[in-house]
Amino acid sequence: MKRNYFLLILLAFSVSASANMDTVKVPIYRQLFHDRINDEQRLLDRMDGKTDGIIKATHNTEINLAITDVMIRKVNEMQDMVELNEKLVSNNQKIRYLNYIENMVKAYKYGIKTKELNPAYAPVLMENFEKIMKATIDSSSMASFIKETPYTVGRINAEIFSENKGYTESKKILYQKFCVLNPDKILQTIEPYSNEPFADSLIVISCKFNPTSIYSLAQAPDSKLGMLVHRNKNPLVMAVVELSKTPNALFYFPFLDDLLKGRKTVESIKKYVGDGETGYDSVGYFKLLVQTEIEYFKRMVSPAKDTPIAMFGPNGLREVLKSKALQHFVTPINSLHDLSNINMRMKATDSLSAVDLYFMMVMSENDIYTSSFKHSFYRLLQRMGTEPRTDSLLLSVHFDFFKKFIKMAANYNKLDTFLKFMPAQASETLMRGFIANLDNTGNLEDAVDVADSYSSINDKKLQSTILGYVIENEKLSMQNNNNRGRTIYGLLKSIFLSADSSNKVDLTGILGIPSIYEIENKNMQDDSGRIVQQVYWYGDADGKFFFPSFINSFSPKEWKITSNKEWYEIRSLKGNVWIYANRPLDNDANLDDSAQVHLNNYLAENNIQPSVVVHRGHSYWLPRTIRRMAGDAKIVVLGSCGGYKNLNDIIDINPDAHIISTKEIGTGDINRPILNYLNQTFESGNKLVWKNMWASLTKLFSTDPSKGVRESWEDYIPPYKNLGAIFLKGYNNLIQVE
Repeated sequence: MKRNYFLLILLAFSVSASANMDTVKVPIYRQLFHDRINDEQRLLDRMDGKTDGIIKATHNTEINLAITDVMIRKVNEMQDMVELNEKLVSNNQKIRYLNYIENMVKAYKYGIKTKELNPAYAPVLMENFEKIMKATIDSSSMASFIKETPYTVGRINAEIFSENKGYTESKKILYQKFCVLNPDKILQTIEPYSNEPFADSLIVISCKFNPTSIYSLAQAPDSKLGMLVHRNKNPLVMAVVELSKTPNALFYFPFLDDLLKGRKTVESIKKYVGDGETGYDSVGYFKLLVQTEIEYFKRMVSPAKDTPIAMFGPNGLREVLKSKALQHFVTPINSLHDLSNINMRMKATDSLSAVDLYFMMVMSENDIYTSSFKHSFYRLLQRMGTEPRTDSLLLSVHFDFFKKFIKMAANYNKLDTFLKFMPAQASETLMRGFIANLDNTGNLEDAVDVADSYSSINDKKLQSTILGYVIENEKLSMQNNNNRGRTIYGLLKSIFLSADSSNKVDLTGILGIPSIYEIENKNMQDDSGRIVQQVYWYGDADGKFFFPSFINSFSPKEWKITSNKEWYEIRSLKGNVWIYANRPLDNDANLDDSAQVHLNNYLAENNIQPSVVVHRGHSYWLPRTIRRMAGDAKIVVLGSCGGYKNLNDIIDINPDAHIISTKEIGTGDINRPILNYLNQTFESGNKLVWKNMWASLTKLFSTDPSKGVRESWEDYIPPYKNLGAIFLKGYNNLIQVE
């Protein structure tokens, strides 16, 4: 390791030295064009806040040095090559190619700034650029070089060398690459290519991703794209075209695979769908979706690994199953959460079986209230009779979503009960399955679910069992030289051991991440000493109702409140806390979205960087808040985090963020004291210690007269117990170091 570190320092020195070496004498009348390239290199270097000769575009030192080598030393060599190339005779030719180099560096900088380009692609970008530049000098086509490179790299270089003779062909190649990466955008962009030989195959790709979009085009057969769809001879596309002639066709799309294979008919489904105005059987339709999910999943896990066409994507089975679970059952029982008569509250689920309730619950992970889950859970057990066997339930669904159900049961303190209703051997096998194969999935969702579940389990014996299985899998991964498995299970082991303070595990030292227990005040401040918060509000009924009380919570004696038509600026009079909150303007007119965009532009233009981001809205608004985040926030306060994808996106944008979340939606009566505590701590200049904060707020809420507030506070998760977020941060850091 020491030897590698020495080599990295040596490489950094050589890169820095070569950056300053003047190898070729440049005529004065071309010096300006070299200076422009040099300026772009300096801007790249400065993107991390320091001009030190190292471009820190990632958290990996080796990758950063490779990027620096390419963007400084290699770019300098390319400048020299232009000056020395005898094929570039005239001054204008040399200037043109110097401009190409400048545009490449500029495009790389823009790409990593907007996150449209992987920073590690720098060597690939340069190699491809050099090949195309030489081909252009030789009047050869660049098409073969565009074909061999990733889409984002090819797009940059093709636009730079737009005068290359292969530009038109390259654009077609790039479009096909784009479509493979973005099947959802094929129909929006294909018209200019509708007469190309590859157009028909792209329509098939689009249909597999989203049959509904093909259905919409098929209803306009005389349009250019409609004709493109109708001429297609692929059986799937033809079936969708035929289905487009059926009333209420979207209800039939989840069963498209069965319709194609003759397992179901339009008539057999129509008895649940009705005619659009009458005859719709919401319960019967949901039960049909559930049964089809079970059948489709059985095919997916069979040795043949047969994935049905209509399983995923817009209007696919999973999407519609979730939509109907929310629409017909979860939303009605959530909305009646204040009703004391449980039978009346749960009436929407009266006709659902245990299996139906199981899928209703797992499909509504991010939306179901705690009380709704608990009452649904008890009903699920009741539906299984006087002697329920929960292992039989899982067998009947072929263990579809079983890891998600275990995670939810653990989060709502029902896992012990669920396991109690199965034989000991079955529960042991189930928990082994819950821990197993976390390294074999395409993402880290299952591993994050395991981490989150552990933090919610109070049974020490069950925690010990899970920890034991994790250690077993870590050892097995090490024996098999499985680096991904070793990393995942080793990380889980360290996190689980650290959850017990008696183990004295230094998680910060092991994972190389900032402390999960505290934040120094100075680490919250920007260059001007400000601690900036940004609060995202949404203009739905809840946002409009709660926003006035949010503003009124800031006393004019302690805060200076300034407003304009789209946002508020709130500054502490005795400290350095600045709060920016967009107004919850009418969502139906998209005015809240505009207010957020304009506020973000204002903050960026004035170099105001939020270190605290607060999401005040339902979980379905959270993806929009995440997209708006400037990045590198140190604290993120959410309601429900909205599941793995949102959590992963938050950590990706804010790698060191301490995340406060809740199993339910956030409530104003709790969020206000949380933000007040944070602000008072920031103003005092003291270190923020999460355990102290949680102890103080727990004492406060324990005396609250409202039972709802007391129960809701129990669902809030402090950053040091947000094990899923800690896992993601630790995993990302370990992978970058490796």
